[in-house]
Amino acid sequence: MSKELIFAVEDEKNIQQLIKYNLEANGFSVITFDTGEELLEECKYNIPNLFLLDIMLPGIDGLEVCRQLRQNVVTQSIPVIILTAKNEEFDKVLGLELGADDYITKPFSVRELIARVKALFRRVHTSIENYSEIIRFENISIDCSRREVFKDDKLLDMPFKEFELLKLLVMNKGKVLSREILLEKVWGFDYYGETRTVDVHIRYLRQKIEDNDSNPFYIETIRGIGYRFNDKGVSGK
Repeated sequence: MSKELIFAVEDEKNIQQLIKYNLEANGFSVITFDTGEELLEECKYNIPNLFLLDIMLPGIDGLEVCRQLRQNVVTQSIPVIILTAKNEEFDKVLGLELGADDYITKPFSVRELIARVKALFRRVHTSIENYSEIIRFENISIDCSRREVFKDDKLLDMPFKEFELLKLLVMNKGKVLSREILLEKVWGFDYYGETRTVDVHIRYLRQKIEDNDSNPFYIETIRGIGYRFNDKGVSGK
């Protein structure tokens, strides 16, 4: 069973160990870092489901790490929680302005940390599961409640997994989704297939919705990561 992966950067070893032990005890997978530079370097090879960033760090601080994560197309949609020992409102507001999703002020309780992390994951998952609009883009229409896709007003043959894959991509339009995330959300935690399964279904989808599947417009390949749905001209009605 796949676990949500969390990257946590904290230079105080005792707090770092506290975070890792308690998050793993609650079913998460955690990789810790001493500096922001180390975390950003690891993001070149591995992408988590959530970031925990301490503000006060040696080298670049947590706010600068957050800013760089939000400027990177691969990590810009990954949730971020800021950890800060400061009580000034300025730090909290600045963190949120830079793209953080939540913040925790130190000293914090373990229960609060776990509750904040679970709440943030719950918001992300609910936004995916509750998406039931009719979405239209160019000559394509997706009826999420009826599970039907039309192109030029013609109903397309869309098997269950292809529909779920298309729905997930469209719901996250403009965001990069890794093959692992697509596999997990569409095929489920207990699916042990290879990520090539995603590539095959993407090819099928492109053949159906793209005007030229050899030069796709809607479903973009992000080399070495996964796929992104082009949100230009897309609207929900």
